[in-house]
Amino acid sequence: MVSLLIFPDPVELYKAACQHILRAGERAIAQQGYFAFVLAGGSTPQAVYRLLGQEHAALDWGRVHFFWGDERCVPPDHPDSNYLMAREAMLAYLPVPQENIHRIESELTPGQAARAYEEQIREFYRKVLSNRGLRAGSSAIPSFDLILLGMGEDGHTASLFPGTPALAESQRWVTAVEHNQPPPPLVDRVTFTLPLINAARQVVFIVAGENKAARLEQVLAGRSDPPLPVQLVQPASGNLTWMVDQAAGVRLSSWGLESQQY
Repeated sequence: MVSLLIFPDPVELYKAACQHILRAGERAIAQQGYFAFVLAGGSTPQAVYRLLGQEHAALDWGRVHFFWGDERCVPPDHPDSNYLMAREAMLAYLPVPQENIHRIESELTPGQAARAYEEQIREFYRKVLSNRGLRAGSSAIPSFDLILLGMGEDGHTASLFPGTPALAESQRWVTAVEHNQPPPPLVDRVTFTLPLINAARQVVFIVAGENKAARLEQVLAGRSDPPLPVQLVQPASGNLTWMVDQAAGVRLSSWGLESQQY
Protein backbone atom coordinates (compact mmCIF):
# COMPACT_ATOMS: atom_id res chain seq x y z
CA MET A 1 0.00 0.00 0.00
CA VAL A 2 1.21 3.52 -0.85
CA SER A 3 0.02 6.49 1.22
CA LEU A 4 0.52 10.22 0.72
CA LEU A 5 0.20 12.46 3.77
CA ILE A 6 0.42 16.24 3.29
CA PHE A 7 0.95 18.57 6.26
CA PRO A 8 0.46 22.34 6.34
CA ASP A 9 4.01 23.23 7.38
CA PRO A 10 7.35 21.63 8.32
CA VAL A 11 6.65 21.73 12.06
CA GLU A 12 3.47 19.66 11.68
CA LEU A 13 5.33 17.30 9.34
CA TYR A 14 8.12 16.75 11.88
CA LYS A 15 5.63 16.13 14.69
CA ALA A 16 3.64 13.64 12.61
CA ALA A 17 6.76 11.80 11.49
CA CYS A 18 7.92 11.56 15.09
CA GLN A 19 4.60 10.07 16.18
CA HIS A 20 4.57 7.72 13.19
CA ILE A 21 7.99 6.36 14.19
CA LEU A 22 7.00 5.97 17.84
CA ARG A 23 3.83 4.06 16.92
CA ALA A 24 5.80 1.78 14.58
CA GLY A 25 8.28 1.14 17.36
CA GLU A 26 5.58 0.32 19.89
CA ARG A 27 3.97 -2.17 17.49
CA ALA A 28 7.25 -3.85 16.62
CA ILE A 29 8.32 -4.20 20.26
CA ALA A 30 4.91 -5.58 21.24
CA GLN A 31 4.99 -8.11 18.40
CA GLN A 32 8.62 -9.25 18.41
CA GLY A 33 10.46 -7.64 21.31
CA TYR A 34 12.63 -5.19 19.32
CA PHE A 35 12.39 -2.39 16.77
CA ALA A 36 14.92 -2.29 13.92
CA PHE A 37 14.92 1.33 12.72
CA VAL A 38 16.97 2.61 9.78
CA LEU A 39 17.94 6.28 9.82
CA ALA A 40 18.33 8.71 6.93
CA GLY A 41 20.63 11.69 6.62
CA GLY A 42 19.57 15.23 5.74
CA SER A 43 18.10 18.31 7.39
CA THR A 44 14.48 17.13 7.39
CA PRO A 45 15.19 13.86 9.24
CA GLN A 46 17.46 15.80 11.59
CA ALA A 47 14.49 17.89 12.74
CA VAL A 48 12.54 14.68 13.37
CA TYR A 49 15.43 13.22 15.35
CA ARG A 50 15.52 16.28 17.59
CA LEU A 51 11.88 15.64 18.50
CA LEU A 52 12.54 11.96 19.12
CA GLY A 53 15.40 12.94 21.40
CA GLN A 54 12.88 14.70 23.61
CA GLU A 55 10.55 11.66 23.85
CA HIS A 56 12.44 9.90 26.63
CA ALA A 57 9.44 8.04 28.08
CA ALA A 58 7.56 7.41 24.85
CA LEU A 59 9.25 4.16 23.88
CA ASP A 60 11.26 1.32 25.39
CA TRP A 61 14.49 2.64 23.88
CA GLY A 62 16.50 -0.28 25.21
CA ARG A 63 14.73 -2.45 22.64
CA VAL A 64 15.34 -0.11 19.70
CA HIS A 65 18.18 -0.93 17.30
CA PHE A 66 19.43 1.92 15.11
CA PHE A 67 20.92 1.40 11.66
CA TRP A 68 21.85 3.78 8.83
CA GLY A 69 20.63 3.55 5.25
CA ASP A 70 23.74 5.28 3.97
CA GLU A 71 26.84 7.10 5.12
CA ARG A 72 29.53 9.38 3.74
CA CYS A 73 33.02 7.90 3.92
CA VAL A 74 34.30 10.33 6.53
CA PRO A 75 35.34 9.76 10.16
CA PRO A 76 32.43 9.43 12.61
CA ASP A 77 33.27 12.82 14.18
CA HIS A 78 33.29 14.64 10.82
CA PRO A 79 30.61 17.33 10.23
CA ASP A 80 29.40 15.46 7.10
CA SER A 81 28.80 12.21 9.02
CA ASN A 82 25.20 10.99 9.12
CA TYR A 83 26.08 9.10 12.30
CA LEU A 84 27.35 12.26 13.99
CA MET A 85 24.21 14.16 13.00
CA ALA A 86 21.94 11.48 14.49
CA ARG A 87 24.06 11.22 17.62
CA GLU A 88 24.02 14.96 18.29
CA ALA A 89 20.33 15.41 17.45
CA MET A 90 18.90 12.31 19.13
CA LEU A 91 21.06 9.42 20.31
CA ALA A 92 22.95 11.42 22.94
CA TYR A 93 19.63 12.12 24.68
CA LEU A 94 18.09 8.66 24.61
CA PRO A 95 18.73 5.74 27.01
CA VAL A 96 19.95 3.48 24.19
CA PRO A 97 22.57 0.80 24.93
CA GLN A 98 25.72 1.32 22.88
CA GLU A 99 25.39 -2.17 21.42
CA ASN A 100 22.05 -1.13 19.89
CA ILE A 101 23.71 1.56 17.76
CA HIS A 102 24.85 -0.14 14.55
CA ARG A 103 26.81 2.51 12.69
CA ILE A 104 28.60 2.13 9.38
CA GLU A 105 32.37 2.08 9.95
CA SER A 106 32.95 4.94 7.56
CA GLU A 107 36.59 5.35 8.56
CA LEU A 108 37.35 2.16 6.58
CA THR A 109 37.70 2.13 2.81
CA PRO A 110 34.29 2.20 1.07
CA GLY A 111 34.52 -1.44 0.02
CA GLN A 112 35.61 -2.59 3.47
CA ALA A 113 32.90 -0.53 5.16
CA ALA A 114 30.18 -1.95 2.89
CA ARG A 115 31.26 -5.55 3.48
CA ALA A 116 31.58 -5.03 7.23
CA TYR A 117 28.14 -3.43 7.46
CA GLU A 118 26.45 -6.18 5.51
CA GLU A 119 28.03 -8.71 7.86
CA GLN A 120 26.90 -6.65 10.87
CA ILE A 121 23.33 -6.77 9.56
CA ARG A 122 23.58 -10.51 8.93
CA GLU A 123 24.89 -11.10 12.45
CA PHE A 124 22.11 -9.01 14.00
CA TYR A 125 19.40 -11.01 12.23
CA ARG A 126 21.15 -14.31 12.96
CA LYS A 127 20.90 -13.45 16.65
CA VAL A 128 17.27 -12.37 16.29
CA LEU A 129 16.31 -15.66 14.65
CA SER A 130 18.46 -17.72 17.01
CA ASN A 131 16.58 -16.23 19.96
CA ARG A 132 13.42 -17.59 18.36
CA GLY A 133 14.92 -21.00 17.70
CA LEU A 134 15.05 -20.32 13.96
CA ARG A 135 17.82 -20.27 11.40
CA ALA A 136 18.18 -17.95 8.40
CA GLY A 137 19.27 -19.06 4.97
CA SER A 138 22.42 -17.37 3.69
CA SER A 139 20.48 -15.55 0.96
CA ALA A 140 17.44 -14.56 3.03
CA ILE A 141 16.99 -10.78 2.99
CA PRO A 142 16.04 -9.34 6.39
CA SER A 143 13.03 -7.08 6.82
CA PHE A 144 13.75 -3.92 8.77
CA ASP A 145 10.74 -2.65 10.67
CA LEU A 146 11.01 0.91 9.38
CA ILE A 147 13.38 2.53 6.89
CA LEU A 148 13.34 6.31 6.86
CA LEU A 149 14.36 7.97 3.57
CA GLY A 150 14.67 11.43 2.09
CA MET A 151 14.60 12.58 -1.51
CA GLY A 152 17.22 14.75 -3.19
CA GLU A 153 16.35 17.34 -5.80
CA ASP A 154 17.83 15.01 -8.41
CA GLY A 155 15.58 12.13 -7.30
CA HIS A 156 18.22 10.23 -5.36
CA THR A 157 17.55 8.51 -2.06
CA ALA A 158 19.99 7.10 0.49
CA SER A 159 23.17 7.17 -1.65
CA LEU A 160 21.46 5.72 -4.70
CA PHE A 161 22.03 8.33 -7.42
CA PRO A 162 20.53 8.45 -10.93
CA GLY A 163 22.44 6.45 -13.51
CA THR A 164 24.90 4.83 -11.11
CA PRO A 165 25.87 1.13 -10.91
CA ALA A 166 24.49 0.75 -7.38
CA LEU A 167 20.95 0.87 -8.78
CA ALA A 168 21.52 -2.42 -10.59
CA GLU A 169 22.97 -4.26 -7.59
CA SER A 170 20.85 -7.34 -6.97
CA GLN A 171 23.01 -9.55 -4.73
CA ARG A 172 24.61 -7.32 -2.12
CA TRP A 173 22.60 -5.72 0.67
CA VAL A 174 25.12 -2.91 1.13
CA THR A 175 27.45 -1.46 -1.49
CA ALA A 176 30.13 1.19 -1.91
CA VAL A 177 29.36 4.18 -4.13
CA GLU A 178 31.79 6.50 -5.90
CA HIS A 179 30.35 9.99 -5.69
CA ASN A 180 32.12 12.68 -7.70
CA GLN A 181 29.13 14.57 -9.16
CA PRO A 182 26.72 16.96 -7.39
CA PRO A 183 25.04 17.02 -4.94
CA PRO A 184 27.85 17.65 -2.46
CA PRO A 185 29.66 16.63 -0.40
CA LEU A 186 31.66 14.88 -3.12
CA VAL A 187 32.92 11.95 -1.09
CA ASP A 188 32.47 8.22 -1.57
CA ARG A 189 29.50 6.63 0.16
CA VAL A 190 28.19 3.36 1.55
CA THR A 191 24.51 2.62 0.97
CA PHE A 192 21.74 0.09 1.35
CA THR A 193 20.81 -1.41 -1.99
CA LEU A 194 17.33 -1.60 -3.44
CA PRO A 195 16.78 -5.30 -2.55
CA LEU A 196 17.39 -4.54 1.13
CA ILE A 197 15.25 -1.38 1.13
CA ASN A 198 12.40 -3.09 -0.68
CA ALA A 199 12.36 -5.96 1.83
CA ALA A 200 11.37 -3.58 4.65
CA ARG A 201 8.08 -3.87 6.48
CA GLN A 202 7.64 -0.12 6.17
CA VAL A 203 9.41 2.61 4.19
CA VAL A 204 8.71 6.27 4.96
CA PHE A 205 9.84 9.18 2.79
CA ILE A 206 9.95 12.58 4.53
CA VAL A 207 10.12 15.53 2.12
CA ALA A 208 9.92 19.26 2.85
CA GLY A 209 10.41 22.49 0.96
CA GLU A 210 9.31 24.09 -2.30
CA ASN A 211 12.63 23.16 -3.91
CA LYS A 212 11.37 19.54 -3.89
CA ALA A 213 7.93 20.30 -5.35
CA ALA A 214 8.64 19.79 -9.06
CA ARG A 215 10.59 16.59 -8.49
CA LEU A 216 7.97 15.20 -6.13
CA GLU A 217 5.26 15.79 -8.70
CA GLN A 218 7.35 14.02 -11.34
CA VAL A 219 8.03 11.09 -9.04
CA LEU A 220 4.46 10.50 -7.90
CA ALA A 221 3.08 11.02 -11.39
CA GLY A 222 5.49 8.39 -12.71
CA ARG A 223 6.94 10.80 -15.27
CA SER A 224 10.54 9.70 -15.65
CA ASP A 225 12.26 7.43 -18.15
CA PRO A 226 14.37 5.77 -16.93
CA PRO A 227 12.85 5.76 -13.45
CA LEU A 228 14.56 7.83 -10.78
CA PRO A 229 16.05 6.03 -7.77
CA VAL A 230 13.17 7.08 -5.50
CA GLN A 231 10.71 5.51 -7.94
CA LEU A 232 12.53 2.18 -7.60
CA VAL A 233 11.67 2.04 -3.91
CA GLN A 234 8.74 -0.36 -4.03
CA PRO A 235 8.48 -2.56 -0.92
CA ALA A 236 7.65 -6.12 -1.93
CA SER A 237 5.20 -6.73 0.89
CA GLY A 238 5.57 -3.70 3.14
CA ASN A 239 3.96 -0.27 3.23
CA LEU A 240 5.29 2.84 1.51
CA THR A 241 4.36 6.24 2.98
CA TRP A 242 5.15 9.70 1.66
CA MET A 243 5.00 12.38 4.37
CA VAL A 244 5.41 15.85 2.87
CA ASP A 245 4.76 19.45 3.81
CA GLN A 246 2.48 21.74 1.82
CA ALA A 247 5.39 23.48 0.11
CA ALA A 248 6.76 20.21 -1.28
CA GLY A 249 3.29 18.91 -2.15
CA VAL A 250 1.91 22.08 -3.70
CA ARG A 251 1.81 20.62 -7.23
CA LEU A 252 0.14 17.37 -6.24
CA SER A 253 -3.44 16.55 -6.97
CA SER A 254 -4.39 12.87 -6.97
CA TRP A 255 -2.04 10.26 -8.36
CA GLY A 256 -4.07 7.25 -7.33
CA LEU A 257 -2.61 7.26 -3.85
CA GLU A 258 -4.38 7.15 -0.53
CA SER A 259 -4.08 10.90 0.03
CA GLN A 260 -4.88 12.75 3.21
CA GLN A 261 -4.58 16.45 4.02
CA TYR A 262 -3.69 17.56 7.55
